[in-house]
Amino acid sequence: MDLRVLIVLGPIVLVVLWAAFNLGKAMIKGEASLFGKQGNNPFQ
Repeated sequence: MDLRVLIVLGPIVLVVLWAAFNLGKAMIKGEASLFGKQGNNPFQ
């Protein structure tokens, strides 16, 4: 594995993981209104 690949992909992977983490947190709280105004929280 080339070190340059890690240098290029490292920040991209971190940003994708951070975005997925924030989206999951918002979905748990019911703030991600992707499916209408009430959000997509199945626990409400």
